[in-house]
Amino acid sequence: MFAQPAQAGGGVATSDRKMLRRAIAASAIGNATEWFDYGVYSYTAVYIGRTFFPSVNPAVSTLSSLLVFAVSFLIRPLGGLVWGPLGDRLGRQKILASTIVLMAGATFCVGVLPGYATIGILAPIGLVVLRVIQGFSTGGEYGGAATFMAEYAPDRKRGLCGSFLEFGTLAGFTFGALLALVTDVLAGPAAMADWGWRLPFLIAAPLGLVGLYLRSKLADTPVFRELQKAGEVEQKTKAQFRELARYWRPLLMLMGLVVALNVANYTLLSYMPTYLQAEIGLTSNDALILIIIGQLAMMALLPFAGALSDRVGRKTLWWVSLLGLFVLAIPMYRLMAQGFRYAIIAFAVLGLLYVPQLSTISAMFPAMFPSHVRYAGFAIAYNLSTSLFGGTAPAVNQFLINLTGDKIVPAYYMMAACVVGAVALRAVPETRGCSLRGRTMPTADTSVAPLPGAA
Repeated sequence: MFAQPAQAGGGVATSDRKMLRRAIAASAIGNATEWFDYGVYSYTAVYIGRTFFPSVNPAVSTLSSLLVFAVSFLIRPLGGLVWGPLGDRLGRQKILASTIVLMAGATFCVGVLPGYATIGILAPIGLVVLRVIQGFSTGGEYGGAATFMAEYAPDRKRGLCGSFLEFGTLAGFTFGALLALVTDVLAGPAAMADWGWRLPFLIAAPLGLVGLYLRSKLADTPVFRELQKAGEVEQKTKAQFRELARYWRPLLMLMGLVVALNVANYTLLSYMPTYLQAEIGLTSNDALILIIIGQLAMMALLPFAGALSDRVGRKTLWWVSLLGLFVLAIPMYRLMAQGFRYAIIAFAVLGLLYVPQLSTISAMFPAMFPSHVRYAGFAIAYNLSTSLFGGTAPAVNQFLINLTGDKIVPAYYMMAACVVGAVALRAVPETRGCSLRGRTMPTADTSVAPLPGAA
């Protein structure tokens, strides 16, 4: 299915089927670990708030927990600034091996950190420190994983291969939800609030070890090795940033796309469990069941959407997603308020409309930069936009709901983000089937053509 001895149109010759599958698995496991952490944190945010930020007002505890969730995103741009250039200079594989160890370690430590009742103010301080470490490591994880996968994948099947990276995203979320649900059912509400919420965080350690093993067994990407062999890797950080500054337009376009992508992502996936419990009145178990059903449906469609993007283009799918979410956000949030069954339908509709974005980003975004600045360009732009508009989405939505009393604020926020994404998408070139080789901008017909603003 994946084996391609060489790429028509000047693409990079890929490894055999086994090597390609290992590369996809090595990329996806880190993504799954990252989103497992975010998923578990989201699903247990209420318990984390009570443990580290006790208050007579439960809403204050929950909001404090969500604000700490957002803190990890504020440090992500710094992670991108550090890991991205290192990935372009030292190689993708070395950096990815480092980021997964830090990421999994910080997540594990949240599960063993004593609460406020035990160590007082040191508890919330320790939680913030661990979230900062997690955010710093994540700043180099996703951009590197997507770049690693994209540079291994056959040019004309990059959408299909890339979809499995996002499959890892939803797998991490779903696994986190299942663990939280099983723990809640077996332990009971009292035990879950006391110690049960910690158990899912401990799973991060074996996940990280598996990811480290897979990544340590792979050579760096064919694209990077070719660049290195030709002596075209920038060796000085100042030269790297000076070169990256030439590509300011794709940096801005990527940031605009990420606004739409991550507001939808964190509103639908990270914030939804809290929203369904706090604002719709569902039980924690019903909220988790709903999320699991919706995410499984999304996972089933991801490879098909990725393969479709290899045929019709990434931009076509993005237009369908942005327009669909803009039109149906308010009706679906109103439907969600009608009860559990209607909430399943509404979440499924919004989730399936989000799939065309999710399935294509790891094929589309790396192709917006030439190989010598790809990791840095992706990591910096992606994480800066995510820190401002992605990880803050749960806290912003909750704050605005508390302020206005309007329970469909998330729909308005998602619609505004779709408008930003649509403006950026108009200027993005279609790169379906392009080659990612060399120091020139990837183009759909694989010919060398500088992007306006990159000259």
